[in-house]
Amino acid sequence: MPSLSEETDGAVTMLEPGSTIGIVGGGQLGRMMALSARYHGFKVGVLDPTPDCPTAQVADFQITAAYDSKDAIRELAERSNVITYEFENVDADALDEVRDIVAVPQGTDLLRVTQDRVNEKRFVNDHGAATAPWKEVNGYEELTAALETIGYPAVLKTRSGGYDGHGQRVLRSESDLAEVRAQNSREGFFPPSILEGFVDFAFEASILISGNGHDFVTFPIVRNEHRNNILHLTLAPATVSHEVARDAEALALRLARGFELSGTLAIELFVTKDSQVIVNELAPRPHNSGHYTIEACSIDQFDAHVRGIAGWPLPKPKLLSPAVMVNVLGQHVMPTRALIGEHPEWCLHDYGKAEIKHNRKMGHITVLTSDIDGTVRDLESTGCWSDLA
Repeated sequence: MPSLSEETDGAVTMLEPGSTIGIVGGGQLGRMMALSARYHGFKVGVLDPTPDCPTAQVADFQITAAYDSKDAIRELAERSNVITYEFENVDADALDEVRDIVAVPQGTDLLRVTQDRVNEKRFVNDHGAATAPWKEVNGYEELTAALETIGYPAVLKTRSGGYDGHGQRVLRSESDLAEVRAQNSREGFFPPSILEGFVDFAFEASILISGNGHDFVTFPIVRNEHRNNILHLTLAPATVSHEVARDAEALALRLARGFELSGTLAIELFVTKDSQVIVNELAPRPHNSGHYTIEACSIDQFDAHVRGIAGWPLPKPKLLSPAVMVNVLGQHVMPTRALIGEHPEWCLHDYGKAEIKHNRKMGHITVLTSDIDGTVRDLESTGCWSDLA
């Protein structure tokens, strides 16, 4: 078993090759974590309810059970030296119950902060980073009062759950507010929520930071473009001033130190027209917008995550080439596969998902380039992503 550092709760001082990393969640992020873990000489187990999930295809063993099964989490703990997770909807209490038998280097404080949008906003603000104006709302009357302060337009989000736009509602006028009231009257329930004001941003961005509990390294700030609330393109690096890059790195370091971060943390950002950097959301794990790092950086986000949770030293990532990453959703699988033979520049990643569904993330393509704008035009001109125009 690994030794644990007394300085950071759960951080591993050094995990030896041959040890086992247990992953809660078997999707594409877990798959890429597992591949990286194998490169580093580790064994891999995964907990996921879907047999032969993407991670299981490259792991040593799978425990097929619900993510919140305490028995299954305990079994994973007993068979692993370290536990990590590929998404934030993990039962933090269940992880706490097995920390006497297995290391959980990321800890559960990080989970509890990022699972709750109110806790997340407070943490970010308490560590000196700006967010959109926000108010906690637990009922229609509180929502009405919050709108008097924040004003229209605003976004009503559930405090927990939700991804790719789910669990969110844009309020632009009194009629939208009336619809919320009518819906709550029908359902008889107002979920704990947060109201966020709109940010007049120039573009969306993100920055990744990885740590081993005490040392931290950042990746370049990148620009993100969404379609239908799903990430479509990541442009690396973002074209920003030195001041914006510096501010993004500084806030990432403050948050990482606040968490005593082990592993990779993604910070989604808004960059405003007057060059302010505002935190939108946190993801306590590798992130879709960091997939470009696999080909474009000296160390990718998954290698950094694995090294971090294993307590290994982290080299400073270097951007070896500008890059464009584009997601391949279900409706893009057949068009992109048909063009593989015509595009040797495409670095295609398929996630091994058994069922192709509309808007489901099935893979991604990264293109290394010296002309980001030209590469974006080339990708769009193929017609593979015409439904997102």
